[in-house]
Amino acid sequence: MDLFKKCQDFTRIEDIKSINLYPYFHELESKQGPIVEMEGHKTIMIGSNNYLGLTSHPEVIDAGVEALKKYGSGCSGSRFLNGTLDLHVKLEKELAEFLHKKEVVTFSTGFQSNLGIISAIAGRNDYIVCDKENHASIYDACKLSYAKMLRYEHNNMEDLERQLQSIPQDKGILIVTDGVFSMSGEICNLPKIVELKHKYGARVMVDDAHGFGVIGEGGRGTGSYYNLEDEVDIIMGTFSKSLASLGGYMASSERVANYVRHNSRPFIFSASIPPANVACARKALEIIKREPERVKNLQDNGAYVRAGLEKRGIKYIPSETPIVAIYTYDDEKTFLACKMLFERGVYVNPVVSPAVPVGSSLIRTSYTATHTHEQLDEAMDKIKQVLDEIL
Repeated sequence: MDLFKKCQDFTRIEDIKSINLYPYFHELESKQGPIVEMEGHKTIMIGSNNYLGLTSHPEVIDAGVEALKKYGSGCSGSRFLNGTLDLHVKLEKELAEFLHKKEVVTFSTGFQSNLGIISAIAGRNDYIVCDKENHASIYDACKLSYAKMLRYEHNNMEDLERQLQSIPQDKGILIVTDGVFSMSGEICNLPKIVELKHKYGARVMVDDAHGFGVIGEGGRGTGSYYNLEDEVDIIMGTFSKSLASLGGYMASSERVANYVRHNSRPFIFSASIPPANVACARKALEIIKREPERVKNLQDNGAYVRAGLEKRGIKYIPSETPIVAIYTYDDEKTFLACKMLFERGVYVNPVVSPAVPVGSSLIRTSYTATHTHEQLDEAMDKIKQVLDEIL
């Protein structure tokens, strides 16, 4: 059989395009912000992860420009050999201090962070216990690790315990969960996870890609939100959201960090984060520490939207974060809703099967600290109009 037969048989994209409902790869023509220029017209952006509004902050941009001038465009090698800049080390120290952890290891992307951490920490004789709604990078990391993966129903602590009970006592166990789940905005049940960690001798890793800058004291994430920072053994995060750059990190103990630096293939064999990206992340972190009101503004905007949707009779997945997923149920109606909203000047993200079960499609909306109530009301009014027309 021809290797490319699967490509020839993949016609879903053509089918969606044939009815003019293809929702992906819209072109931005401006900086990320509450209002963006997209394909020739102004659009309210409620589909990005620029949670604190820092990607267009002049200090962040200037920091990147200055680093580009001083260090050049790239590092030409891995951190392990010739690619470690003083900027990398400074950022790691600053992040570790902010997150109340001993050490931080940085990776070239957030996706690569999960690959690099999990594949180094877990091996053939270990078990990884994984929430079913964890990010795709966690699933790929489990495959790369060769550990045995067990999945538990989303945020279902009884099912988590059932999985833990099935593991032989002489095996290493890593419980991995998103802190804030990227599609629904729900927060993991960390207190119960920590309780089970102690009961079954496991370690806990939290993917805080959507938690950092969003919840917890000053935006420190899920562990801080529950006052359980010391109980989270490994925190993973990314620079591409609240830190307004590109890259990722692991925060942990000194011993774990040192082990990962010397055993993680994705870390050892990848070029390090370019200087401008490091400088932008450092400056964003500085602003987050200096302006904690940004986190409060973000949380207030999330609460404002949830109250506004309830007022308008729009059904959404309950959360305490600026990620608000609105039910559209059917895949084709979801694509239609996204198209109609885009044409009316509002950008949202479609979430369809197989990312969610058939009949549970959503539009994912996400908000920033810099959205105004006027912009949010306009977006919600248009969502209400579109949903009334198609549902």
